[in-house]
Amino acid sequence: MRGARRSASGRSWRAEGSSLPPDPSARSLPEGARFAVLASGSGTNLQALLDAYPGYCAVVAGDKEGAYAFERARLAGVPAEHVGPDGFETRKAYDAALAERVAVYGVGLVVGAGYMRVLTPAFLERFPAVINVHPSLLPRFKGLHAIPRALESGERETGVTVHYMVEEVDAGPVIRQEAVPILPGDTEETLHERLRPVEHRLLVEAVADHFLGARK
Repeated sequence: MRGARRSASGRSWRAEGSSLPPDPSARSLPEGARFAVLASGSGTNLQALLDAYPGYCAVVAGDKEGAYAFERARLAGVPAEHVGPDGFETRKAYDAALAERVAVYGVGLVVGAGYMRVLTPAFLERFPAVINVHPSLLPRFKGLHAIPRALESGERETGVTVHYMVEEVDAGPVIRQEAVPILPGDTEETLHERLRPVEHRLLVEAVADHFLGARK
């Protein structure tokens, strides 16, 4: 599946053969669409999804009990499922338990929104699709520390990619991608602040792309 990319100049490329608009103007999804969100931290990406699609998020799940993402879920009236990794002998066993908790909500999509654990097939194969947002122009800077690595490399631009998740880290088909220039004097913090709203927007758009595309 080929995805969409928007350059730093603002021009957007869509997947060949797609009839979907570049930016969904109405934040509505097909009847019966339900998604889950995995989060490990403060949940700003989660909040963007909750704001864009009220009533469509079926559950928020994660590995860190004190994560503010759970409070965001509570405030939105969305069930929250904490599954801590302690007591599991393998990643596969943990992912299977997490998948079991999420699967009862009958979702058609799982969204990794700041979830900091690599998912194994024990989780990925339980759901129709799992997507993730990553702070680089994949395939550049896969994995951890993508922002400082882009700065250290002397790149003139980086960006945000939303992609389907597969067993190999950050290697699945791209859904949305947008470049962001790296400015002189940028630090990890300043660059991250400019990437953050792009992450929010592309993640919202990618959820619509998935569900609307699934209807064709």
